[in-house]
Amino acid sequence: MTGEQIRLLVVEDVPQVASHIRSLLNAQSQIKMLDVVTAGDRAVGTVGELKPDVVIVDALLQGRMSGQKVAEEIRRAEPQVGLIMLTVPQNPVSENPERGVDAVLKMPFTGFDLTTMVRKVGEARAAESAGSGSLVVTLFSPKGGVGRTTLAYNLAVALGEDHRVCLIDGSLQFSDLRGLLRVPAVAPSIVNLPTDRIREQDLADVMWRDPSGIDILLAPPRVEMAEMVTVRDIEKVLSILRKIYEFVIIDTRAALSEDVLVFLDSADLILQVLTYDAMAIRGLVMSAETFAAIGYPASKLATVLNRSDSSGGFSKADLEQALGRRVDFEVVSDGHLVLAANNEGNAFVSSSPDAPIARGVRGIADSLASRLRERSPALSRR
Repeated sequence: MTGEQIRLLVVEDVPQVASHIRSLLNAQSQIKMLDVVTAGDRAVGTVGELKPDVVIVDALLQGRMSGQKVAEEIRRAEPQVGLIMLTVPQNPVSENPERGVDAVLKMPFTGFDLTTMVRKVGEARAAESAGSGSLVVTLFSPKGGVGRTTLAYNLAVALGEDHRVCLIDGSLQFSDLRGLLRVPAVAPSIVNLPTDRIREQDLADVMWRDPSGIDILLAPPRVEMAEMVTVRDIEKVLSILRKIYEFVIIDTRAALSEDVLVFLDSADLILQVLTYDAMAIRGLVMSAETFAAIGYPASKLATVLNRSDSSGGFSKADLEQALGRRVDFEVVSDGHLVLAANNEGNAFVSSSPDAPIARGVRGIADSLASRLRERSPALSRR
């Protein structure tokens, strides 16, 4: 969660305490206070709606539900959320993650005490969640024309047969997926989301539901509207999507701009797409140097050789030597099938599942599904 804004919900029935917390957070930008819930019996529903990263619960809540009971209910309903119990020295509380107490904050406390604890709990829960439950996969190529968008769409559709999948059109200026799928210009996009407080329902309202069953978060319909989408907006959206979907597939554009870097940073896996094209190979070598400088581990990167049966005078050995790494996946070409499917706005993995190109994409999907099962024991038991 480093670099991302932590979304905080407070369950507190004493207005002065809630106001104190809000005032302490006003001077910083890392933690966003979403709301204050004043009744314990409304806490679980609000957590489900707003999807916070961390919840602070007052141990001394009055009413039908005690603070401890609220924490336990939240932990059962939303186990990925970090929980901090607020108390006073006269009412000691022990840390007990199984019962919903990841940390204890005692009054009185300073702004440093508050922000440090929220960040610590939020980052710990984020690291734990990143190891299970969802997989964010970003497709990237430093050169256009290599089939990245077509691969992203067909990969998402293949995964969507057995998983809940969201596909993001990360080409914010030219909205590649909007063009590929013949989506009307009036269809909502990421720019229609609220800039302050994004809820799961807000996302549901702007998603484009593809006939295949996957959800698509579209880019803005006009080039100039891309400037309305900030890096912070992207970070908030990705934070929520990871909690809702098993797979978040992101199609980017051929650039290493600030918005693309956010999509790359957020990815559990970057699929680098290239063809037997000297410019595509050179571009990928250059981007690899940048990724190394950023500090991306080798495990975060994989290579997809598209149109692998159209060598253009290169051999696979030549390509791997130039890249300094092996090719992880290969997808053959089928210009007639791809053109027909794209012109109709369909996925060839569905219309022609036995075609060699479809089998290549399904091979990538199977590998990603295996990776998700390895990260999430709960999925392995399904």
